[in-house]
Amino acid sequence: MDPSRFARALALIDQANAGDPHMILHDGSARPKEQVHAGMMSEWVRRLRPEASEELLLAVRAHHIRRWELPRAGYPEGRHGYLAWRTELRNRHARELRQILETCGYDEPFVARACAILSKQGIARDQEVRTFEDALCLVFLETQFSGMAARLDRAKMLGVLRKSISKMSAEGIAAAMALPLPGHLRSLLLEAAGVG
Repeated sequence: MDPSRFARALALIDQANAGDPHMILHDGSARPKEQVHAGMMSEWVRRLRPEASEELLLAVRAHHIRRWELPRAGYPEGRHGYLAWRTELRNRHARELRQILETCGYDEPFVARACAILSKQGIARDQEVRTFEDALCLVFLETQFSGMAARLDRAKMLGVLRKSISKMSAEGIAAAMALPLPGHLRSLLLEAAGVG
């Protein structure tokens, strides 16, 4: 790893996410949402996989780069519209990451691997992609679970949780079970995981 090149790539990703107009409270101050989530994803990857590759670390940092520029509201309601939106997001995020990595001087095999991780290619067999997904699910549980549980009925929330858990590794699930969640959320998570 070239530390200065890696730091430059991280800085460019963070700079791109600094433009997020959606602010959230984090560590006592309002910060751009996607920048905060990218930092949280990076922290989870380093905890779950201390030997994480440079490609994984950069992919996870760019996972939702400039996501606000393609709002869900611009696509039709329903599953078909949702899937079209998610596909376009994934493609845009990979293009953004590719451009940053090429600007920083990374070679094509490196860029292709980082973009494949970001696009979650091979999630069933690729351990780094699984770690990427674990981090994504854990940040969801930390930042969005409570709000979503307040909006959805119990059956729908259990469905969301079961879908998330089905994509996680054993290590990711163990980390989820160790999160300091309020009792009612912990109960939902345990039920979704078939524990207890």
